[in-house]
Amino acid sequence: MADRYANFANSGVGRAVVKRLGLPDPPRLRRYRAGDPLTTGPVLLGAAPGGRLADPVRKQLESTGIEVTETGTEGTRHGALIFDATGIADSTQLRSLFDFFHPYARSLHSSGRVIVLGTQPELTTGPREATAQRSLEGLTRSIGKEFGRGVTAQLVYVAPGGENGVESTLRFLLSGRSAYVSGQVIRIGTASAPAPADWEKPLAGKLALVTGAARGIGASIAGILARDGAEVIALDVPGAGDALADVANKAKGRALQLDLTAEDSPARLAGYLAAGPHGGVDIVVHNAGITRDKTIARMDESRWDSVIGVNLTAPERVNDVLLEQGLIKRGGRIVGVASIAGIAGNRGQTNYATSKAGVIGLVQSTAPALAERGITFNAVAPGFIETAMTAKMPIGLREAGRRLNSMSQGGLPVDVAETIAWFASPGSAAITGNVVRVCGQSLLGA
Repeated sequence: MADRYANFANSGVGRAVVKRLGLPDPPRLRRYRAGDPLTTGPVLLGAAPGGRLADPVRKQLESTGIEVTETGTEGTRHGALIFDATGIADSTQLRSLFDFFHPYARSLHSSGRVIVLGTQPELTTGPREATAQRSLEGLTRSIGKEFGRGVTAQLVYVAPGGENGVESTLRFLLSGRSAYVSGQVIRIGTASAPAPADWEKPLAGKLALVTGAARGIGASIAGILARDGAEVIALDVPGAGDALADVANKAKGRALQLDLTAEDSPARLAGYLAAGPHGGVDIVVHNAGITRDKTIARMDESRWDSVIGVNLTAPERVNDVLLEQGLIKRGGRIVGVASIAGIAGNRGQTNYATSKAGVIGLVQSTAPALAERGITFNAVAPGFIETAMTAKMPIGLREAGRRLNSMSQGGLPVDVAETIAWFASPGSAAITGNVVRVCGQSLLGA
């Protein structure tokens, strides 16, 4: 559904009205297009004394052809500001953040990028350093709300020893692929993360399973994974057969009609994958989900059971069978689709919020156990995404969902799909146990 307010606000007359009245000002976001450079201008790279990431980051950026400078000059417009804060070991040293960002806060292009690099507080050497590193979250989330014009801001914690595993994340966050991701905290570990042979086709030779693929976000996920080189199995219920076939054909993949809530469905899925030419699967995206909204006082048990069954129990059962039979290959990727409702809650969605919080719990409880097999498990948590479902919302709720974020607009299904493709990349092997919101930095939740 078209966002008429955003179209008006970006018109000549609309811009004047929005500015005069102080109304929400949704910018035109920079999204990925083949052939686009990673950034819209040079990257200004700064570091606190003793930082350990500036040198490897500079080398990785320069290898992509990005111009990296360490001294800003008056009048220069930057594509990104990156600051290595790993050397900050005391609250008094937080001043280096002000000294870097204050003079250059207005130097970014529209849809520019801010990335702060730090160390996970639990991996620091003492309470003062942990305190200072935790402070970085407040900085980046505030910058995401202050800079406007489609600028995003992220905090990337990199474990000591993980210095060479950040390129995939830098490429994602600097590019238009992360247009609707802002105010997020990403944690990178120490697992070896070999670069793909071709960054434009990082999933070449991989087999990806996408559930709930017949429409909306699922269809976009299938298309983006295929664009990145994966062979896609698009799965959905038999009732969505025609739409599912269309998605599979566009992705040049295969359609699989299966109701994952059926008792024997995990075993049937396992048999299908085992018999295939790959003998298993490399990427599993648990996207299938439903809503059956009512306040808990008015909700009948079937609404509760169906939402929990589709959104949470089905992914648990599928994971159990595929992992037990070794059908998710070593170095595989599992990605769940949660929701900001699972973080902040939502009136009339106790069943849905419970299921999506459960998806987050599933990631956090399972990811550590899979690390020894080289399998990562992460989740995306979409906010307001423009789909057929949100188009049916009452206009008041729909407009609130669109405007109550730092981008003042709804996201697109492709924004969720791009984030999942980043998790699925071979270069993201050091990223596991993360839950990244794709919500334009929603003002609801953390």
